[in-house]
Amino acid sequence: MRCFACICSALLLSAATLIPAESSGPTSSPGYVLGPGDQLSLAVENLNDDFTNKNFRIDLSGDINLPLAGSVHAAGLSIHEFEVQVQQRLERYVKESKVVATVTEFNSQPVSVLGAVNNAGVKQVAGRKTLFEILSIAGGLRPDAGSSIKITRRLDRGAIPLTDAQMDPTGQFSVASVSVKAILNATDPAQNIVILPGDVISVAKADVVYAVGSVIKPGGFPLNQEETLSALQVLSLAGGLTRTAALDKAEILHSTDQSSKPIEIPVNLKRIMAGKASDLQLRPNDILFVPNNGVKSASFRALDAVITAATYGRIY
Repeated sequence: MRCFACICSALLLSAATLIPAESSGPTSSPGYVLGPGDQLSLAVENLNDDFTNKNFRIDLSGDINLPLAGSVHAAGLSIHEFEVQVQQRLERYVKESKVVATVTEFNSQPVSVLGAVNNAGVKQVAGRKTLFEILSIAGGLRPDAGSSIKITRRLDRGAIPLTDAQMDPTGQFSVASVSVKAILNATDPAQNIVILPGDVISVAKADVVYAVGSVIKPGGFPLNQEETLSALQVLSLAGGLTRTAALDKAEILHSTDQSSKPIEIPVNLKRIMAGKASDLQLRPNDILFVPNNGVKSASFRALDAVITAATYGRIY
């Protein structure tokens, strides 16, 4: 399970090397929509002296002050629309002067990526980015990432285009979840939706199951992309059984909301390992408890004592 999560993260990181992130430099895509905080440079034919080597920032009101053109309301305009407006303002000085605008710093396209990613935080993105690409920009998934990703979007930007999208209790947000496995394996490309500015992406940590008692490496093991793990899978993650394990007396301890005391489910590992019984599934927070066999333990202690005595006699 851990290896699969590492592979997922590696795939995302590999994709990140092919995808321009927010720090990869400016873009002059004519469809980019400007917003407060964005910084621009302009090249104006026949008026370069007023614009060369200068940057201009859109203020919080969405306006930008330019030489000769004055104050232009840029927020909400595409780069092409902005260029046309500036060109019209400058026609009084130079007829048919060509204007080329370039975004030199992006500050108006925030996407929040939270939870089990390697570089969580607010990402300023430029242009069209899918969910896979945003996860790549965030450094990929951590090994403890869970099986689903939650996306939250303000309804004034439209509902999330997924079949399970629902409105939150406030009526202001659209909320949906997507499968990590479906995105990484490309089994359902429709889930790899385009992310919009203002979206919040939350990657939950994986649920955990536990193995305790007579196992080699007791502890917790993340479910990652799976909803359950079988008893034998958990034993494998725990390094297997000790030689004094009571195979026929194991239990799965399952907690419920209705009771503070866990439900005890008998597990005969001996029969399961022999193929005479069905393997049982552990769900989030379940505990596989393998007790110690007292008879075996005593026998092994006696055998160890005999071996020690024999070895001691040969030496001395």
